[in-house]
Amino acid sequence: MMQRRAWLAGSLCAAATIGTPALARTQAGAARVVVVGGGFGGGTAARYLRQYAPGIHVTLVEPATRFYTCPYSNLFLGGLRTWESLGHGYDGLLVAGVQIVHATAQDIDAHARTLKLSDGNTLSWDKLVLSPGVDMRWDAIQGYDQAAAEKAPHAWKAGPQTLLLRRQMEAMPDGGTFLMAIPDTPYRCPPGPYERAAMVAHYFKQHKPRSKILLLDAKNNFSKKALFLQGWKALYGDMIEWVSLAEDGQVVRVDPATLEVETFFGERHKANVLNVIPPQKAGFIADRAGVTDRGGWVPVKGETFESTLVPGIHVVGDASLAGPMPKSGFSANNQGKLVAAVVAAELLGKPVPTAWFANTCYSLIGPGYGIAVSGIYEAKEGRVVDIHGSNATSPLNADLAFRAAEARYGASWYASISKDIWDR
Repeated sequence: MMQRRAWLAGSLCAAATIGTPALARTQAGAARVVVVGGGFGGGTAARYLRQYAPGIHVTLVEPATRFYTCPYSNLFLGGLRTWESLGHGYDGLLVAGVQIVHATAQDIDAHARTLKLSDGNTLSWDKLVLSPGVDMRWDAIQGYDQAAAEKAPHAWKAGPQTLLLRRQMEAMPDGGTFLMAIPDTPYRCPPGPYERAAMVAHYFKQHKPRSKILLLDAKNNFSKKALFLQGWKALYGDMIEWVSLAEDGQVVRVDPATLEVETFFGERHKANVLNVIPPQKAGFIADRAGVTDRGGWVPVKGETFESTLVPGIHVVGDASLAGPMPKSGFSANNQGKLVAAVVAAELLGKPVPTAWFANTCYSLIGPGYGIAVSGIYEAKEGRVVDIHGSNATSPLNADLAFRAAEARYGASWYASISKDIWDR
């Protein structure tokens, strides 16, 4: 059933986008679309805009010359992936006809329809697509700011923080404590902290078997909870301890100098390696564009992912509030395809496509031990909503052959989505 639903999810995703590009054979004159952010959402939108409407001038603004993915970065921590296997360049997008500008988007004038860049240049646009990812809310936990992250890394953006956390794991003595502080939702990749716990446990089992992993959580439930708990127990015994909100798991203060944390009711915990994942918000350029709400996220129209606050700006990926769709790479890729079709249709004077979306999140608990959750969604009255009966997870108590198949599906997903977005 899980496999059938995952296949159906992919089929509906394709239907949402493939049916519209007959309109794309028309030229769109000198229309200019600027896409900010070259990750799962922005990279997809840029590539598919060129595919759907080759006459549209598409510029992708992305400071990095090589994009390292958060998906599968946990496997790097666990020793199952090399760092460079997570990196992707932009040659494939260049070949597709996308202009790449390696600079940081600094400011947006929505009225003048201009975008100011860190290199001093200004771009004009007819349509703007933002996929800025997330920024950390540095004021959310007492004592935890950017300087503290150099001692207690969040590693929630793949890059130097991920490498730092790995080095700290390698340096930790056997028998030490790896402590992770997990925020309440919404945040990027809901199952990510729990997969990370498993991958850290895998590394410790191989190299530091007397070590302990303590998870202090600001919530009582999480994605694929029963599956994670079962997998942790099966592979790592009592190495991982999860403390829920009800059990005083919410971290409210961090002392980066001593690697100590304090919970809501005053209990203190000391770590050898401290991984603090703070609450998050949309990337800062979304705020500069005026599209964020009081919570720091971007409300969008479900049918088009256009901002509900500023016309002409579409926002995809982790920065957007997309109802039940999780903040995942799979979701961002779906949203990017839809927005590419919507923008192409609007610029060509064609009907916009019907919005259908899908998501599948694979998590690896150990080598050859994968689990997954999937869902299918539609737009209704301006919102993204679940399609009744479409949500599915891997079954509990599945045999090892089933878990191994899920692990292979996850690896295949990563390879295929990377090719879909960045590769030639």
